[in-house]
Amino acid sequence: MDKLMELNGAINSFVWGPIMLLLLVGTGVYLTFRTNFFSIGKLGYIMKSTLMKMFAKEQKGEGEVTAFQAVATALAATVGTGNIAGVATAIALGGPGAIFWMWLSAIFGMTTKYAEVVLSINYREKTPDGRFVGGPMYYIQNGLKWKWLAYVFAGFGALASFGIGNMTQANSVAASLEVSFGVPVLITGIGLAVLTAVVILGGLKRIVQVTEKLVPFMAALYIIGGIFIIFKNISHLGTAFGLIFGNAFTPMAAVGGFTGTTVKNAMPRGIARGVFSNAACLGSAPRAHAAATTDHPVRQGLWGVFEVFMDTIVICSITALSIIMTGAWSSGVTGAALTTAAFDQTIPGGGYIVSIGVMLFAFSTILGWEYYGERCFEFLFGPKAIMPYRFLWIPPIIIGAIGGLELLWDLADTLNGLMAIPNLIGVLMLSGVVIRLTKEFFKKQYVEEEKKAKA
Repeated sequence: MDKLMELNGAINSFVWGPIMLLLLVGTGVYLTFRTNFFSIGKLGYIMKSTLMKMFAKEQKGEGEVTAFQAVATALAATVGTGNIAGVATAIALGGPGAIFWMWLSAIFGMTTKYAEVVLSINYREKTPDGRFVGGPMYYIQNGLKWKWLAYVFAGFGALASFGIGNMTQANSVAASLEVSFGVPVLITGIGLAVLTAVVILGGLKRIVQVTEKLVPFMAALYIIGGIFIIFKNISHLGTAFGLIFGNAFTPMAAVGGFTGTTVKNAMPRGIARGVFSNAACLGSAPRAHAAATTDHPVRQGLWGVFEVFMDTIVICSITALSIIMTGAWSSGVTGAALTTAAFDQTIPGGGYIVSIGVMLFAFSTILGWEYYGERCFEFLFGPKAIMPYRFLWIPPIIIGAIGGLELLWDLADTLNGLMAIPNLIGVLMLSGVVIRLTKEFFKKQYVEEEKKAKA
């Protein structure tokens, strides 16, 4: 067991180490340049096509669910405890400057997520029973024709989901309920397992029915609370940005309970937080987007940009600014407790917003990652494996809630990072397809807009 933990630690230090993190961000930089900074230059058009059409039900093309239902499921799995606890930890260990590097990785990550979604739609398959399935394993298999690598990705994805998207999330919910309301962890685990079973046993249709309502509610609750804190401390906004940009390039001395940090520490902490938060390059979200109703891969790809923007640029930034503007960042506290301290300083009982946020974010992540793992399991073993997988998903929720099998969590974290390697190969080698489809879509859009203008 000790040798296994040692081996896992060595692999983990590589897949989440500086070299790999730079490669992940480097992919985004490469794709951003190849698309002529599309995700930045056309951000207004992207928001108009996504945020402003969020609840549109009538859409052109084929698919199982609406574009927003697909992105809600992706956001359900992406927006998690990392947006609350992860950002706080990055600041506590890397200083306010870590947020600059988080923003930078997100800006380039928007193009990476866009490319993943475009490829997922372009190479998706329609099953005999009318479902749409896709993701990295399909664009690797159908685009690169490397079936063995597609199976490698699916294997990593199926195993990683039980830890990173299941047990760790259940543990966060149980710990939050125990601290805030005194609920025993076993009771939380059983209740969470039952609620999850009710949703996932109904398949994708029931999952999206829950996530399309849960995601806007949980995001709005947390965002409103965070914006209130920012406005209450608006006089410190300039100071906060000064700390973020200043500490990004210069060391920061110890302040209060903060132990000080260097640029060498702030950069990897911030980049890692950005990558962990929006999951660009990991190949997780494209599995949900593949089921979306759309008439062109790029149209759904726009939702990939929106997903990263909302997750990191909006929600993570609200967490970061709340912590820095209230001065809580120098308290020496870390994790969710640091975010709670920031909310409590400004809003009476504000810690409950954080606790409720942790619970909702974690529950939604459990639902989203079940679907991700299910798609990998189906790819590996066929449609008959779907229902057994759903039943297999439920017991680990209880195990995670009571805090068991820490080794499995560590292994899942490593497997989650290993997913990025075959996905990066697929995205980079098929980047030409992304460029071609992007040019094709916007040329068509330009022609249509010209026709409307003349009419």
